[in-house]
Amino acid sequence: MNPKLLHILQHSLGLDEFGRGSMCRNRFVTGEGSIDHPLCMELVKLGHMTRIANVEMFGGSDCFTVTEAGKIAAVANSPAPPKVSRSKQRYLDYLAFDSSMTFIEYCKWRDRRDRSAA
Repeated sequence: MNPKLLHILQHSLGLDEFGRGSMCRNRFVTGEGSIDHPLCMELVKLGHMTRIANVEMFGGSDCFTVTEAGKIAAVANSPAPPKVSRSKQRYLDYLAFDSSMTFIEYCKWRDRRDRSAA
């Protein structure tokens, strides 16, 4: 799939560049004359998007939504994420944990938790 088309599908669904995410949205708004409009029209022809033309709420722009086939294509055509080292993954887990702990406090807490679970 053309990378520009894939990017529009991913963006419309709220996915990252590797097709990961919760598909928290399903909308792409663009108007005729923009760079993205012909790409969205191509996705409509492929059956990956549907178009609602001239939406007043969006200032007369078109609203495109991703079809089920488009959702499948977005995930299937996304590249695999790069491998992450254990230490980097631990830091990413810390960032996602979202607590008031410092990183070293988090590491110590996690080690205690892992030892008690074993």
